[in-house]
Amino acid sequence: MSEQRALLCDTAEAVFAEAVVEGMAPIEAAGFDQLLVPEAEGGFGGDWGDLFAVLRIAGAKVPHLAVGERIVGGEISRPIGAFILVAQAAGAMDAALAMSIDYVNTRQQFGKALGKFQAVQQVLAIFAVEAAAVNVAGAAAAAALDKAGGDAEQALFEIAAAKLRTNKAIGQATSIAHQVHGAIGFTREYDLHKLTGPLLDWRSDHGNDAYWADLLGAMAADLGGVGLWHEVTRRG
Repeated sequence: MSEQRALLCDTAEAVFAEAVVEGMAPIEAAGFDQLLVPEAEGGFGGDWGDLFAVLRIAGAKVPHLAVGERIVGGEISRPIGAFILVAQAAGAMDAALAMSIDYVNTRQQFGKALGKFQAVQQVLAIFAVEAAAVNVAGAAAAAALDKAGGDAEQALFEIAAAKLRTNKAIGQATSIAHQVHGAIGFTREYDLHKLTGPLLDWRSDHGNDAYWADLLGAMAADLGGVGLWHEVTRRG
């Protein structure tokens, strides 16, 4: 991580911590809407990788706030909206995974922590794989947007793949998170629902599984076998 991005993330952590209580006001005051604006125009001069990093933190800290829409501004296209949700989902899934690990390491059953049971370790390993996949897919989409100068149509393959992978991961992740927490995970007083609720909403927002699978399938069919291989390796 570059020094500039590290500083940006530190700022985001502090601002979003305030936003938990105060809502959008601290975010607006911090000027995050200038993140993608070039320095020559008085903005931060950040790239889509910077936006991905910030939105991951937003997804973990303030998933109930429309931070991505506020930063990007204007009319949000479906692909850009999908990218925003992938980034936020990456952060929310990481936070839910951390919460789940902490819970099973402190909750005792039959005289030992739940985290010591092999079955619990196995499902959390699946959770970790799903969270990592979303982070990698989202980072690839951000890189594609940077390469395309922010043109979502040119980065559509990576965005579609990332949103579809995220949608599928959300189903696994939320199920495992509530499974390992047991009944307490469904209570209003426990914070898990603040992450899993938005995640389940994001799964269908800006395109559900069927929408992105159909789009990717059509793109692959148009390219053909050899063409798809060349396109994937070119983009990679």
